[in-house]
Amino acid sequence: MALNFVEELRWRGMLHDIMPGTEELLNKEATAGYIGFDPTAASLHIGSLIPIIILMHFQKAGHKPIALVGGATGMIGDPSGKSAERNLLDETTLAKNIAGVQSQLKRFLDFDSGAENAAELVNNYDWMKEFSLIDFVRDIGKHLTVNYMMAKESVKKRVRGEATEGMSFTEFTYQLFQGYDFLHLYETKNCKLQMGGSDQWGNITTGTELVRRKAQGKAYAMTCPLITKADGSKFGKSEGGNIWLDKGRTSVYKFYQYWLNSSDEDAEGFVKKFTFLDKETIDRLVEEHRESPHTRLLQKTIAKEVTVLVHSEEAYENAVKASSILFGKSTAEDLKSLDEQTFLEVFSGVPQAEIKPEQIEEGLDVVSAFSETGFLKSNGEVRRALKENSISVNKEKVKEGFSITASDLIAQKYVLLQRGKKSYFLLKVIA
Repeated sequence: MALNFVEELRWRGMLHDIMPGTEELLNKEATAGYIGFDPTAASLHIGSLIPIIILMHFQKAGHKPIALVGGATGMIGDPSGKSAERNLLDETTLAKNIAGVQSQLKRFLDFDSGAENAAELVNNYDWMKEFSLIDFVRDIGKHLTVNYMMAKESVKKRVRGEATEGMSFTEFTYQLFQGYDFLHLYETKNCKLQMGGSDQWGNITTGTELVRRKAQGKAYAMTCPLITKADGSKFGKSEGGNIWLDKGRTSVYKFYQYWLNSSDEDAEGFVKKFTFLDKETIDRLVEEHRESPHTRLLQKTIAKEVTVLVHSEEAYENAVKASSILFGKSTAEDLKSLDEQTFLEVFSGVPQAEIKPEQIEEGLDVVSAFSETGFLKSNGEVRRALKENSISVNKEKVKEGFSITASDLIAQKYVLLQRGKKSYFLLKVIA
C-alpha cells in the first residue's frame, strides 16, 4: 500500500476512536471499508467533507471505499447527537436527495476506473425494501439485547431526559438498522471496516457486534473527531445557514469566503484536515503563517485547496476575482462577468433603489442617478464629487455629462454606484 492510512489520519488530527486490530488489518491487506451519508437534503454540506476526505485517503492508500447512502435509514432518522426527533422524509423527497448526494460523491472518489479498489456506491434501501418486519425482528433483532442497545450513549442521553423529549421506538431501532447495514456489507462485499464521526461510535460498534454474533466474523471500527471551531460557533454554518457543496445553494464566492475568514487557530487544524498537502509542506506553511499572520497565508491556502477540490480551478479563480472587486482594482468588465447570485453576495448589505427600464433606455444622467435615488443628498453634492473625481459607475470613474445606459447593466438589471473608496449604492431595474 502507498501509505499507512491510520498514520495519515493520526498526524492530521482525524483519528478519534479505533478498535484494536484495525491498524494491523489495514497494514496487512487491502480492505473494503464504508461510511454512511444521510440524505436529509439534495446536497451535502461542508460537514460532510471530512468523511468524504477520509474515503479519499482510504482509496489513495490502496483500500476499497464504499459510500453508503441511507435511503432506508433516512426514513427513520439517526438520534446520535440529536436532542429531538426530526421530521421524517417522504419517498419523493428522499429519492431526490439520494440522487443529489450520489452525484456529488462521484466528484471525489474513483468509481469508474476498473481498478480493484474502485469505489462503490450503495443504497441501503435496496436491501431493506424487501425485508419484512417479522423477518427482521426474528433474524436480526434476536442477536442484540435491549440492555446492549440501551447502554449506547446516544440512547442514554435521550432516555435520561437530557434532551427536550424522549426517544420514539422508530429512532430506537436506528442502531439496529445501521448495524444490519454493516452485516450485509460484510456478508456481500467482504467489508470489514466502518468509519464515521465520533458520535457514530455506538452505531458502528453495534454493527461489529452483529457481525460477531450473527456471522461469527470479525469487523472493525474507526471514528474521526467532530469538527469544532475555536470560538465555540458551529462549524459549517454561516449567518445564512449551512455552507453547501452545491454551488446553486452556496455560491462559490461565499464558499471560498467561508474558508478565507477562518481564524488563525482554526486554520492550523483545517489545513491538515481539509487539504491533501503533505506534512512537510503544512509544517512549513504553519511556520510561515505564525511569523507573518497578517498575510493570512494559511487561510488563502485552505480556501484555494478546498474550493478547487469541491468546485474547480476555474471556479476558484472566479471567486478570487469576485473577492478582489471589493478590496482591489477591478473594471466594469470584471463586474459584468459575475452571475447575479455572486454579485449580490459581494455587495450584500449595500443600499439600493429601483429604477424603471425606460430611464435606462433613454440614458440616465449621472447627476440624477446619484441624487434622485437618495444616494447623495443633492445635485450640488454630486457635482462637487464629480469635480473631485470621486464618482464611479461600475468601478470606473466618470465625469459630468455621463449617462447610464443598458450597456452598463450587470446581470441585466444592476448598476453599481460608488463615491470614494468605500461608499456603494445599487440601482436595480424593475419592469
